[in-house]
Amino acid sequence: MLDIKNVEKTFNPGTINEKKALCDISLHLDKGDFVTVIGGNGAGKSTMLNMVAGVYPVDHGRVVIDGIDVTRLPEYKRAKYLGRVFQDPMTGTAADMQIEENLALAARRGKRRTLRPGITAKERAEYRELLKILGLGLENRLTAKVGLLSGGQRQALTLLMATLMSPKVLLLDEHTAALDPKTAKKVLEITDEIVARNNLTTLMITHNMHDAIQYGNRLIMMHEGRIVVDVRGEEKKQLTIEQLLQLFEQSSGSKFGSDKAILSK
Repeated sequence: MLDIKNVEKTFNPGTINEKKALCDISLHLDKGDFVTVIGGNGAGKSTMLNMVAGVYPVDHGRVVIDGIDVTRLPEYKRAKYLGRVFQDPMTGTAADMQIEENLALAARRGKRRTLRPGITAKERAEYRELLKILGLGLENRLTAKVGLLSGGQRQALTLLMATLMSPKVLLLDEHTAALDPKTAKKVLEITDEIVARNNLTTLMITHNMHDAIQYGNRLIMMHEGRIVVDVRGEEKKQLTIEQLLQLFEQSSGSKFGSDKAILSK
């Protein structure tokens, strides 16, 4: 479903601020793979997600989504294949619009606009059923302005919107980092349920080592623009945080450098 092939990216080449962000990265995801991504600051995690999303062009290599080479497609054309949830809960929704209006926008993404009524009774019933999945009572607040929701409610709604049209690939860029621990746990549980229900191919960046091990069927660790650890299946299920740190040190030749990730274990 996703192939990243020998991708390289350097920022500010030829200057004193030159930074090699991705160094010949290759990654293959089958349909339904749920991959957690962890690494220190500057490891290349967000750069990799932004490269898949088409936020900026790659210097070398290819990005293929479901057999379609999207390497040269701009971000807006690539968006129809992707769902994305950002770290900031305010980013993925329109605060001044109602919950049902936000869902309607997500449902019409990439489709031809018409002069038909904005939201039909049938759609409203469908949205109500979808919102029940979240278990947050939002199905009874369809006409509430999204700006009135809490950060956790808003992020859960963003997740629902990002997956409404079953994207080829779902990108989660530390989507619980701005939430308190209790709310983050709830949003992660919702994430896991939605991904499993729709068999979505997913890349999830996290700074929490426990979450990286607990969720998904595969885990990769990045260091200085490279993938240095790649574990999956039973090996991943049996991992402890101490073993994961040991794997990282053996593969990279250095200590894991993210205090935030180590403290979150």
